[in-house]
Amino acid sequence: MCVAVPMKLISAVDGLGVVEISGVKRNVGLQLVPEAKVGDYLIVHAGYAIQILDEKEAEETLALFKEMEGLG
Repeated sequence: MCVAVPMKLISAVDGLGVVEISGVKRNVGLQLVPEAKVGDYLIVHAGYAIQILDEKEAEETLALFKEMEGLG
């Protein structure tokens, strides 16, 4: 099973970006979403941003993840 996580792009230089979620930062490749801008939410999987996500949808998804944390 694969899980892709929405993360916020906080910096981008030459096709590489830094994304953040809950204070955790990761380096990602932006080759599949070259139009991504700092501040965009991105779907990240296996070290690559694979899709730009609408902010509202990203926040809804992150709220669901937070809700699931309380179930375990």
